[in-house]
Amino acid sequence: MSEGGHGAYAHGCDRVTCDQWTPRRSGRPGSSLPANTAELTKIPADVWTPAYDANNQIREGAWVAELTGLLDLSGWPPGMRVIARKERPPPGAQLRITDVDGLRVTAFATNTPRGQLPDLELRHRRRARAEDRIRCAKDTGLRNLHDFAQNQIWCALVALACELTAWMQMLALTGSAARRWEPKRLRTRLFTVPATLARTGRRRLLHLADHHPWAAVH
Repeated sequence: MSEGGHGAYAHGCDRVTCDQWTPRRSGRPGSSLPANTAELTKIPADVWTPAYDANNQIREGAWVAELTGLLDLSGWPPGMRVIARKERPPPGAQLRITDVDGLRVTAFATNTPRGQLPDLELRHRRRARAEDRIRCAKDTGLRNLHDFAQNQIWCALVALACELTAWMQMLALTGSAARRWEPKRLRTRLFTVPATLARTGRRRLLHLADHHPWAAVH
């Protein structure tokens, strides 16, 4: 997407009070900004602030800084800010040509006028939970779309399946690693466990096959 495209997209988000969005240069949220990589070298080292982890604690090897004053945002909505994050890539990750000093750099834009940079960046990364749900929905059948009328019914069924799966993991798999399993792993491990449903009195009991390797997951 071009700079003009970014500006038009930002104006659209701003009109619907979109609080935060990510510039997309390679089609994925959290992409690096190759066209502005040179600007990162102008930021003094003492301007970078340590980033936070999911527990609001300082994360080793990750920093954030604001790029707003270094970029031409004339085509963007008033009050838009661009915040960059740099971090050491995980072990085994291949460095990209856009990485600065061996550090992976990503950026996002927000129209939030106040707040500490680490807090804003942490809020942005927590958006990944929504991306995870979208990926799970696609694995549950959302990618199998047809015509408009059929899609309405199909999307409702997919949403129901996603809700049932999420509630099952939250209520029945508490304290188990299976609580974070995605649909593909759930299908191959849990949903294939042979079982029988028995009724006794006013209760319903689900008996799982003891010989199945994942029958003990609960």
